Amino acid sequence: MEHTDTLGHDLRALRTARKMTLAELAEQLGKSVGWISQVERGISTPTIDDLHAIGTILGAPVSMFFGRPSGPEEERGHVVRAGNRREIGERDNGLIEALISPDLTDDFEVIHSTFQPGSALDETRQRPTTEVVYLLSGTLDIWIDGRAFTVCAGDSFRIKGSEYRWANPYDIPAQALWVISPPVY
Repeated sequence: MEHTDTLGHDLRALRTARKMTLAELAEQLGKSVGWISQVERGISTPTIDDLHAIGTILGAPVSMFFGRPSGPEEERGHVVRAGNRREIGERDNGLIEALISPDLTDDFEVIHSTFQPGSALDETRQRPTTEVVYLLSGTLDIWIDGRAFTVCAGDSFRIKGSEYRWANPYDIPAQALWVISPPVY
């Protein structure tokens, strides 16, 4: 089953990116190592409650586990069509994100983000990643380790394990392309 197969591969990629063993994840979930292994191999299907628990433990939004891209079999794992991107993250703070990468099995992921006018991440965030961001359109204010920057279309910036936050106090959406290693979604 394609959905479960991709789900299993994504779960394994997230777990290994966080340097977590099968045993550690199984213990935190209260499940057996065998069950986790079967989920990662596409043999068992987790419940919605299981996915919520896995997302919490791995620090990934539950939306990451849904909405697999569709397309011809020969394109899967290679091509993601513009209309078939997997939406991820939370829209509550005015950030809309879509996974550009076919899945999470690479050493990095590529995300397309749209920051709505007036949106902001007010509390700083820090991840054990290296992220390079290219602003495709609009203007965005970004704080990296407490230093403020305003970036415009065509500019790029890097976040390397640093605390950061962002805001779009401008009248138009800002769109960015993120390359993140290791994958966090």
